[in-house]
Amino acid sequence: MHRRGSNGRKVSALVAAGLAMVLLAPCGAGAQVNDKWLTVVLPSEPNDLEGCESSRAVQGRVVKQNIVETLIEKNPQDGSLKPRLATSWEQVDANTWRLKLRQGVSFHDGTSLNAESAKRSLDRTLGKAIVCGDRTKFFSDVAVDIAVVDDYTLLIKTVRPEPILPMRLAGMTITGPNTLPDKFSLSPVGTGPYVFDSWQGGQQILLKRNDKYWGARPQVEGVRYIWRDVSSVRASMVAIGEADIALTIAEQEATNPKTDFSYLNSETTFLRLDATQAPMNDRRVRLAMNYALDRAAMIGTVMPKAVVQATQMVMPSIPGHNHELDKHPIPFDPAKAKQLLAEAKAEGVPVDKEITLITYPPHFPNAPELMDGVFTMFRNVGLNMKILTVDPGQYRKWSSKPYPENPPPSILQSSHDNNFGDPVFSVFHRFACEGNAANYCNPELDKEILRVSGLGGQERVAGWQGIFRRIDEDLVPVVFLYHMVGYTRVNPRIDFVPDLTSNAELRVQEISFRK
Repeated sequence: MHRRGSNGRKVSALVAAGLAMVLLAPCGAGAQVNDKWLTVVLPSEPNDLEGCESSRAVQGRVVKQNIVETLIEKNPQDGSLKPRLATSWEQVDANTWRLKLRQGVSFHDGTSLNAESAKRSLDRTLGKAIVCGDRTKFFSDVAVDIAVVDDYTLLIKTVRPEPILPMRLAGMTITGPNTLPDKFSLSPVGTGPYVFDSWQGGQQILLKRNDKYWGARPQVEGVRYIWRDVSSVRASMVAIGEADIALTIAEQEATNPKTDFSYLNSETTFLRLDATQAPMNDRRVRLAMNYALDRAAMIGTVMPKAVVQATQMVMPSIPGHNHELDKHPIPFDPAKAKQLLAEAKAEGVPVDKEITLITYPPHFPNAPELMDGVFTMFRNVGLNMKILTVDPGQYRKWSSKPYPENPPPSILQSSHDNNFGDPVFSVFHRFACEGNAANYCNPELDKEILRVSGLGGQERVAGWQGIFRRIDEDLVPVVFLYHMVGYTRVNPRIDFVPDLTSNAELRVQEISFRK
């Protein structure tokens, strides 16, 4: 972990203070805000506060391990698993795991955590009544059957051996049994150290400390979440003392080594190509798009110097990453791109067909500038492009199935966060025919994904390395861009150091005040 700064543009303290005062609206539901509260500035307002959407970045930073908790928790420092709402787990046979739940735990509405309520929450997340991000990321490739053994014991059976089932469960939060089964929640109920207080639409979300929490009592009495889409405004609000944490600031705002942190954030950004439609259903067109981009030129200009050009969907630290691919990434070769497009056109592929580049500015700082560069480079090799910029609600419709009906040929600006340590959480979700965020289908790849998912140890690592080679060199279903770094500004009055999970969660109970 290190701190880093660079020179960049600044917003005046007066402007930032004025914006901050607008956000300091009266608190609702009896919350008493004081100097033992935190103010956290997000890049955008959440669509909802649904517990089963905790793997999505904006929702996760509010709800995960704050309002709703997981059965098992993954330690971000060493990747080990530790108890949370489950106190123990053991493998009964190749396809069966037994979990023991923590006793004496209550949900925020007073109902008890037990095997029945935990099963109800898991069944809701794993069911089809709503499309939960936690299901599509962690369980989209495996069916499970959950049975209640006694008041505090669950038996989970899978259709095939699942050696990493505890790691999968580390991504599953438990919501209250009275949560509506078929609608996303705007006022979540969990077991966590903080209770949802109020949401003043367009202004702020308030969480209060749960004084009946089963675990250690946090120092922070409450959290105010606010949002501003301009990175420099978020950074300036911390600088003038109007906020405590500014998440996802741009490198050019990270100018103060005393307050600004940089860190690998486990996120990979890429372009998802609609390989189901012409012209992108032709491999030559997809490969041409890869040759068309000068990724290296955008490092240190549009993108931070610390990003790494990506060749696959997982970070180099994850077992199964194919390091050989990193030695020879697809180069910038516009002449080769034009040649491939000409070959495809000569065989009747409609390479002149208009393609929509769908962009989402809140993904990361300087995302609009990066997408402008991508758009220009695609145009320079002869592709017929237009840009469509979407808001968070529209982006969700494009990013996960079911996609909009009768869509035009499109390229989606995408980011994928895998901090759970196994490629299965990336590969099925993004590349399998039934993957919830895939726009590509290759039955032979599906068979290999299924085979490798049941392996363990070095065989599993080698299997994923082979799959990543095939995706990168043979199939080319996407355009990989960068393994990302994050920048966060932290008020010196608190002890908080961001880590690789900070892209998707903010564990408030671990934050303390400096004396």
